[in-house]
Amino acid sequence: MSYKNFPMVPRVIFGRGSFNQLNDILEPKRLNSKAPFIFLVDDVFKGNAWLTSRVPLSYDDRIIFISANEEPKTSQVDALVEDIILTTKERPSGIIGIGGGTLLDLAKAVAIMLTNEGEAKDYQGWDLVKNEAIYHVGIPTISGTGAEVSRTTVLTGPEKKLGINSDYTPFDQVVLDSELTKDVPKAQWFYTGMDCFIHCVESLEGSYLNAFSQSYGEKAYDLCKEIFLNGTLDETEAQEKLMMASWHGGMSIAYSQVGIAHAMSYGLAYLLGTKHGIGNCIVFDHLEEFYPEGVKLFKEMKEKHNISLPQGLCANLTDADFNILVNIAYGLEPLWENALGKNWKTIMTPGKLISLYKKM
Repeated sequence: MSYKNFPMVPRVIFGRGSFNQLNDILEPKRLNSKAPFIFLVDDVFKGNAWLTSRVPLSYDDRIIFISANEEPKTSQVDALVEDIILTTKERPSGIIGIGGGTLLDLAKAVAIMLTNEGEAKDYQGWDLVKNEAIYHVGIPTISGTGAEVSRTTVLTGPEKKLGINSDYTPFDQVVLDSELTKDVPKAQWFYTGMDCFIHCVESLEGSYLNAFSQSYGEKAYDLCKEIFLNGTLDETEAQEKLMMASWHGGMSIAYSQVGIAHAMSYGLAYLLGTKHGIGNCIVFDHLEEFYPEGVKLFKEMKEKHNISLPQGLCANLTDADFNILVNIAYGLEPLWENALGKNWKTIMTPGKLISLYKKM
C-alpha cells in the first residue's frame, strides 16, 4: 500500500494583531528591490484604511483589489498573471492573498501560474502542476472555507468547476489574525462557517475516514457546535474559535475527502454562479437521507441564527441544464466514493440526483 505524502503549510502565525508583523515576515523573502510583493486584496477593504494602511508596501509592491462577488475563474487567474508579468520588472518576490476563500484561492493559483506554462484550466485536476509556485502567503479575513490550509485552489473553468490539487498549492505562510474577521456580515459569517461544518460532517461520515482526518474533523465539528449552537462565547472568543475550526476543518479533508454537498454545489456554482458557502447550505439542507445527524444540527443552527435560504434556485432549469448539473457532479468521483462507497453510481443515479436538485 502506498500512502499519500501530503505537504502542509510550513509556517503559521496566530493571534489578534499578528497582521502587524507582516513586514517582518515578508522582508527576508524579498528577492531584490525590483521583485515586488503583489497583494491581492478583497475589494470590500477598498477605502478601509484600518486594513489597507497596514499593508507593508515598498519599492514596486502593489495592491490589486479584487471583487469576491463571484467564484474565482480560470480566466481571472490568467488575466492576473498576464497583468503581473507585463507590469513587473522581474518575477515577484511573492503573492499575498488577503480575503476569504475566493481571494486565497486566487493567490494560490496565481503563484502557481507564474511558474507554470499555459492556462490555469490546463491544471484543473489532481497533481498536474510541474513546477514549484512562487512564495505565497494566505491571510484569511473570514473563517470557514479551509482555503488557508488546503492543497487545492477551486476554480470555475470553461468546462468545469474543479480545483488545482497539487503539492505546490498550499501556502508557504499563513497569518491567522481573527481581528480581521470582525466586520463580516452575519449571513456571510453563517454560510462560510457552515462550509466548515459541512466539511467536517462529510469527512467524518465518509468511507475515506482515518484517525488523522478524524482527529481534526471532530475538533472542528465540536468548535462549530460551540460557536453556532451554544451561543455562550463572547465575540472575540467566537472569532478565534471559528478561525481554528476553519483550520482544523481544512486539515480534516487533507487526508480524506468531502462528499455529496460539495459535489452537488460545484454544479450550482458552475451553472448559476452560486457562491460556494451558500451553495453548500442550499444542498445540505436536503441531504437528511445521507447525513441525518448533521442536517438536523444544521437546521437547528439555521433557526437559531434566523437564516432563511434562497428557494426555487432550480425552478426554471431546462433538461439540458439538469444534464450539466449531473455531469459536473458526476465528474467528482472521489467525493461520491467517499460518501457512498465504490458502488455510488447505483445509489446516486442521474434521476435521483435531478430529483434532489429539483427540491432546491
